[in-house]
Amino acid sequence: MPKVKTNCGAKKRFSLTGSGKIKRKHAYKSHLLACKSKRQKRDLTNTGLVHESNERGVKKLLGLA
Repeated sequence: MPKVKTNCGAKKRFSLTGSGKIKRKHAYKSHLLACKSKRQKRDLTNTGLVHESNERGVKKLLGLA
């Protein structure tokens, strides 16, 4: 059996927390920022967690499951 390879794109975008949840960044913060409110840009700065319905797929990409 060959080794399971980690998806390089996923490894750059996701990280594990101490409790085993998967941390992610928000989208829509890279360009076209003039039309977005200060509040929206500020909220997009913070990290979020991957939804539990998507956790299995992301863990598979990271080689954890």
